[in-house]
Amino acid sequence: MNRREFVALVAASAAMTAPIRAFADETCQSPYMPKITGQEEFVYVWTLGVEGMGDEQDKLVTVDLRSDSPTRGQVINSLSVGGRNEAHHGGFSADRRYFWTGGLDTNRIFIFDVHTDPSKPILHKTIETFVKDSGGVVGPHTFFALPGSMMITGLSNDDDHGGRTALVEYNDAGDYVATYWMPTTANMQGAVAVGDAVADGYGYDIRALIRKNVMLTSSFTGWSNYMMDFGQMLQDADAMKRFGNTIVQWDLHTRQPRKVFNVPGAPLEIRFPWGPNANYAFSTTALTSKLWLIYEDEDGEWQAKDVADIGNPADIPLPVDISIAADDQTLWVNSFMDGKTRLFDISDPHKPFQIYEKTIDRQVNMVSQSWDGKRVYFTSSLLANWDKKGDDDVQYLRAFSWDGKELVEDFNIDFYKLGLGRAHIMRFGSSELYSS
Repeated sequence: MNRREFVALVAASAAMTAPIRAFADETCQSPYMPKITGQEEFVYVWTLGVEGMGDEQDKLVTVDLRSDSPTRGQVINSLSVGGRNEAHHGGFSADRRYFWTGGLDTNRIFIFDVHTDPSKPILHKTIETFVKDSGGVVGPHTFFALPGSMMITGLSNDDDHGGRTALVEYNDAGDYVATYWMPTTANMQGAVAVGDAVADGYGYDIRALIRKNVMLTSSFTGWSNYMMDFGQMLQDADAMKRFGNTIVQWDLHTRQPRKVFNVPGAPLEIRFPWGPNANYAFSTTALTSKLWLIYEDEDGEWQAKDVADIGNPADIPLPVDISIAADDQTLWVNSFMDGKTRLFDISDPHKPFQIYEKTIDRQVNMVSQSWDGKRVYFTSSLLANWDKKGDDDVQYLRAFSWDGKELVEDFNIDFYKLGLGRAHIMRFGSSELYSS
């Protein structure tokens, strides 16, 4: 099957697929995946190895969340993958049987079997040829499931290790399909720059709204920055110029870019809401601490505007992960530097406002919530060279209950105390997904 035939097949599959709701559960993953709408049984934490700690390797850590289990709130499995790869993000395949994860430094991709025994994932396959396959893309970041394939965002390239990058598609078997380079001012690929937007070619996250045939990508920074010491980078004037300032609208089926929006300050995570008539998405900018709305206007055209501050932007709280509730009414926003999570009322997406905040710890990165919103989980690591130093370098998985008014801690796992490493992205698992 050639590239054109494969894309046509995926487009046809997308047209026939009718998910119950617009997106899956934890931190709003691919709409094609089955959801855990009841009690999550496990959480998988993709963890960075630390020199001199334990086996020093990156690993997939499994924590028991079963309410009737004597090991609830404890690590029940840890699977090391060899070496330190700058473990970062990961995502399930569309059938949720395999969990794909990546290393931002070595460019290795690890595919775990999580369906044979959800309590004990197995390393199914390792892809060592990502850079060669893709034609020079570096830093596999977001893994976004499509019918029969996995779309992966890159962060960099092997030419200058800057931010110019691409989307890379593999089929479910782990075979390379195609590379889709981000539009740049030198090659817009048919896209239109909206207003004063400058197509920088940077990448980071990816999400899609199937019924509108819209795919959005955001922009961060390249290998030369994300592998640099955070303090050193802040003092490097040239490095601070190497951040993305765009969100790109794509045609989901043809994989062609349509619009480039000006979103200054490194827009990171993108989240679409759940409702059948909600034609918008949220993102946050790390460097300018703004909440952004990307939305369809009355004329059917997509636009972007900032709609709220996150904390005091002058303090640079550094917004990172976000999680939207299933009822589209609230949005959790984590900020790394002050260790806080903030809850925004987004019932009017054009006028969101903060209604709650809590300090989770001295640093916080990822957030995931259960489908009913009653359980909220946090992890700590941003990047190995960006995490705080000394006593402020806390590494954990922390679970809280949420009653609509207050976060109350359920359990706290100290990843350093257990010799595991730096806890990054987490995803939920359940054996009920695979029972027939």
